[in-house]
Amino acid sequence: MTDPVSLAAISGVLGAIGMGMANEVGRAAWETTGALVRRAAGREVRAPGRASDVERVAALLREGAARDPELARLWERFASTLPAGSGPDSVGAPRLPAATRHFTDRRPALRLLDREADRKFDGRPRVALLHGPEGIGTSATALFWGSRRAADFPDGQVHVDLHGWSSQSALGPAVVAGRLLRELGLPAEETPHAADGRLDLWRRLVGELRLLVVLDHAYSAAQVRPLLTSAPGVFTLVTARHPLPGLDAVPVALGPLAAKDARRLLTHFAGPEAVAAAPDTAKDLLVRCAGSPYALRTAAPLLSVHDDTARGAADAAGPVAALTESAYRALDADAARMYRLLALRDWPHIDARTAAWATQPDQPPAPDPDATPAAALLGLLADRGLLEPAGTGRYRFRPAVRRHAELLARHEDGPHACAESAARVVRGYADLAEDAAHQALPESWRVPRPSRPGPPLGKAEALGTLVREAANVLEAVQAAADAGDRAAAVRLARALWPLQLKAGRHAEAVPALRAALRLPAPESEPRATGLRDRAALRDRAALRFQLAMSLTELGEHAEAETEFLAAAEDDRTAGHIRGHASAVEALGLLRLRQWAGPEALALFDRADTLYGTIAPGEEGHADLRRARPLLVRHRGRALRLDGRFEEAIALLRTAVGSFGEIGDDYNRARALTDLAETHVLAAAPARGLPLIDEAIALLDAQRAEHPLAYARSVRARCVTP
Repeated sequence: MTDPVSLAAISGVLGAIGMGMANEVGRAAWETTGALVRRAAGREVRAPGRASDVERVAALLREGAARDPELARLWERFASTLPAGSGPDSVGAPRLPAATRHFTDRRPALRLLDREADRKFDGRPRVALLHGPEGIGTSATALFWGSRRAADFPDGQVHVDLHGWSSQSALGPAVVAGRLLRELGLPAEETPHAADGRLDLWRRLVGELRLLVVLDHAYSAAQVRPLLTSAPGVFTLVTARHPLPGLDAVPVALGPLAAKDARRLLTHFAGPEAVAAAPDTAKDLLVRCAGSPYALRTAAPLLSVHDDTARGAADAAGPVAALTESAYRALDADAARMYRLLALRDWPHIDARTAAWATQPDQPPAPDPDATPAAALLGLLADRGLLEPAGTGRYRFRPAVRRHAELLARHEDGPHACAESAARVVRGYADLAEDAAHQALPESWRVPRPSRPGPPLGKAEALGTLVREAANVLEAVQAAADAGDRAAAVRLARALWPLQLKAGRHAEAVPALRAALRLPAPESEPRATGLRDRAALRDRAALRFQLAMSLTELGEHAEAETEFLAAAEDDRTAGHIRGHASAVEALGLLRLRQWAGPEALALFDRADTLYGTIAPGEEGHADLRRARPLLVRHRGRALRLDGRFEEAIALLRTAVGSFGEIGDDYNRARALTDLAETHVLAAAPARGLPLIDEAIALLDAQRAEHPLAYARSVRARCVTP
């Protein structure tokens, strides 16, 4: 049995807690760890930020435990009662998207994949790279092989699209690792925010699993390498448009289909009657498709509308471009215009609302977007192979097809019409996101009231809407920034707050927030004289605060501090006391995370002073009933971190009473948990027992699962072993 106060055991617990700070439970455990480390060292010790720092802090704890038997007992009890993290038993068994029914040929590629997947494990990761030009069928082959071998991966098959069409669209490791963990069924609250934490958790979770991992549309080896694991039961299948130098994988190249297989596929798509009725056209299309499965799929509807005017330069560009051009020329005017205008931005998904915004003047949203003419036209474009299904009522472009449509839009619709169309889509997503964000967090002053309120939704439903539309909302921020539309960019970026606060989408939010912040405010003057537009200054402060919060969760503490300070200064200049105080308070919470108790306490005191200057009737005064008790709780936590237990207990008791007076049972329960844990640290666990029992009852009534799990671990420490 491992010694719980050995260096390895302590380092393991420190690492696990540090990576698990994706929710309030992890942060509470981290603060308690800081208090124990301070006792061990007899002085303030900053929280570790790197692996080498973890080992240094673990050594301090080990030495302190060797000198102080009571500390050793406290640490052992703390480590043994922490809520269990996610493990292989807690994940789901995901499956791949459906494979195509019309699959033919590819026997050599399938044999190579079989050989690598079945290779006796020798310590080397099992990895294959399936590559070939666009439209050649790498994704279809990967999904077909995976569905055929599903029984060999009883723990599941995960699929993530890496969006490797370009360096701009390619997803970073933190985002991909987060999606992999979500594919396994890991709740957002248990997913670390920082890339290192996500990648480490991913490797730990799959260590004992028999799992297929499909990383679709990779851009580079650097994008893929951090995601690989040497787990003996994991087979990773990567797809890309070309070989990826630097990726240690078995290369599996896909080329054109053989002539007989190409004809078989065209017959599948068009039907034997259509092929028989137009044999010369079918023969010509087979030549033009050059063995490309995607081109054959697009060519099928052309058997009845073959048009030689579509040939020429397009054919020289390759089969995908040639058949895309032919399919486009066969569209009616409305479908052709929709095809062009939807391609102006690389929207992660397209639905009837997106299509209506792109093609129609601003108008109220339809009660049922899927029953509109736009939905029917999207279905037609999908039938013609110009869009691909991406879920119920959703579609997406292939990269080469989108490039074709975008060039046509620039030429046929002109710059003004293109700009107006893109702006309508951006405004549409701004209205949608603003409304969903407000309904997800109606009590938060950080989410502005919507410009165009939609139908009422519950909080969970509103947050779900925002999560489902997150990828397009983030793309809309970039579109607004590229167009220099600061007003729309700010609306969209501020609507990201529930995604950050409730869904943990920090890695995705940071680029969008930075893009919005780069846009100059209207009528700006030199910093010394401030900005004439105070609303613009407050918007900038709000975005800086959001950026700082995400940077904090991602472990970028130095940059987070800079942004918190800048947000506080912007709100101070704008005369926005509530925002100023909130930024100072958040900086104090950052100091708590860094185990800097005295600095945190000073910042909380300063924030409380600022809150105290808000007079009755002024903006933010109504929020003080909750804001000031929260600060009392934070100050108690800072004192506990510094080892000043009696003072901490007094403040936490005050916070418990204040939350009781305003009927805030959740925060009363959290303060009771803090108070009980402080009694444990002060060597009086029996005093904490009735407090933690009350906290558990309150949390249980609210079904607050994660805080409840931590409260039960505190109770275990209150009971004398």
